[in-house]
Amino acid sequence: MISSTRRLPLVSFEFFPPRTSHAARTLWRSFKRLEPYGPRFTSVTYGAGGSTRERTHQIVQRMQEETDVPAAAHLTCVGATRDEVDQVARDYWEAGIRHIVALRGDAPAGSDGYHPHPDGYHYASDLIAGLKRVVDFEISVAAYPETHPEASNADADLDNLKRKIDAGATRAITQFFFEPDLYLRFMDRARAAGITAPIVPGILPVVDIISVSRFAERCGASVPDWLVSRFGRVGSGTQARSSIAVSVATEFTHRLMLEGVDEFHFYTLNRAAVVARTCENLGIVPAEAPVVTG
Repeated sequence: MISSTRRLPLVSFEFFPPRTSHAARTLWRSFKRLEPYGPRFTSVTYGAGGSTRERTHQIVQRMQEETDVPAAAHLTCVGATRDEVDQVARDYWEAGIRHIVALRGDAPAGSDGYHPHPDGYHYASDLIAGLKRVVDFEISVAAYPETHPEASNADADLDNLKRKIDAGATRAITQFFFEPDLYLRFMDRARAAGITAPIVPGILPVVDIISVSRFAERCGASVPDWLVSRFGRVGSGTQARSSIAVSVATEFTHRLMLEGVDEFHFYTLNRAAVVARTCENLGIVPAEAPVVTG
């Protein structure tokens, strides 16, 4: 655990979108398990192509209504007109939600790639500008330390991030990565490009190295050999893999803290116990004993 004299980092938690009512209950239990750790905000992402959108909206609104943790709503450009997106944004504002995670969004599974809706926002920077015309949301956007897989090159990807910030975004949250130097080099490049907004590292505690490796390949993120090897030595036992996940995430975040990083965004994949143990290793303890209900 870190020294008690060091300033504790801020954290936020992102949950995976539920596809069934059972998965929605699992998500809610995970959220309640992590709520006492005092996150700056929590969010629930969409599935690819905007799938799970309605269930995601319901859960975000429940978070806002039933807890004291600020909820951030994901919005994408996929499959909706500008008017439809604007109306969703107004509905969120009326429900008390003041924070939007604005994303271009992924193409639906089985499609031949991303195609903007003819009457919709084409890219995240357009969406951000449109949201700012609706109401003055706090807006988070995505950043890619290893470059977005559809970007022509790293410089073009960085230019796109700058467009999103210039359009009104408050902060960026990175795609997950597993080598601290990737983030540190990216930060150097971003600051040199004139991007001054906070760029929060996205942390993914790895329990299932096989599924994460497949996911990383689609996202353009690299999985280092040392991480694969570390999991290869413990077999398939859940407890052993969870212990590695906590150990790696703790080592990783400590290294970033030594470089002055003071905020982390956890991609929880609805695995509350692993994230909770990592937070405790950072010195963040729950304000009260977690109460887990359905």
